[in-house]
Amino acid sequence: MPDHLKDAVIAEANSVREASQDVLMSGAYLYPFKGIFYFATHKGLWGPFMSRAGRTISLGMGVTTAMFFFTYVPQMAVMAFTSGPLAAISAALLMLSESSTITNLVSRSFFVEDALIDTFDGTLIAREQEPLVAQGRQVKPRSSGRDAVARLGKVFTRPFARLKPQALLRSLIFLPLNLIPVVGTLLYIAVQGKRVGPELHARYFQLKGWDARQREEWVKKNRGAYTGLGISAFALEMVPFASIAFSFTNTVGAALWAADIEKATQ
Repeated sequence: MPDHLKDAVIAEANSVREASQDVLMSGAYLYPFKGIFYFATHKGLWGPFMSRAGRTISLGMGVTTAMFFFTYVPQMAVMAFTSGPLAAISAALLMLSESSTITNLVSRSFFVEDALIDTFDGTLIAREQEPLVAQGRQVKPRSSGRDAVARLGKVFTRPFARLKPQALLRSLIFLPLNLIPVVGTLLYIAVQGKRVGPELHARYFQLKGWDARQREEWVKKNRGAYTGLGISAFALEMVPFASIAFSFTNTVGAALWAADIEKATQ
């Protein structure tokens, strides 16, 4: 492993370790799982996901096919030194995780941006947070038979940026950690989770009207909670062939936490 990667991994691992107690005490790591249950039991939130399912599945199949064609054999050769006779299976599992990560990064930036915004805002509406959502978009009045997503109107501003080269580069730089059985994968999830946690609340920060300084101060104050949220969310999105579905349930979970924060401060 290159020295610069070792230094980066050690620094990130130490940061996560220092925040480990806060991670456990916050309980924020449970919200991605709460999001799964809430999404499954609220059909009104399914629309945005269903409208993007076809394109994202096609993207996932294309990325997975390309990854296996171009990189499976080289990675299996490397895994032979760490996994021995199980190298073929370990490499296949690694390829699926890598493909899920890449698919999720690309789809979130180009295919599901609007759908994730609608899912986040719709969850807030369902949790009685209309005034907060109204800071970022039109909210239609209640009417018989109209679900939370159907009440969403025109969006004023959009917080989700297109694919940032540094985000993709960061993910690719740390991907080799997965070549280390178990421990390497856990480190990879921890490193990426620290980044993902605050990103899941990008919409919340925008609806609050916070500037960069306010966001940084809030995240710093709640670093353990956001790290826990990110670790759980990223681990779920590594599940082969289900990463896109989990990106929606993670969005629901993040919105549930935002709603709970709002209720606690009212």
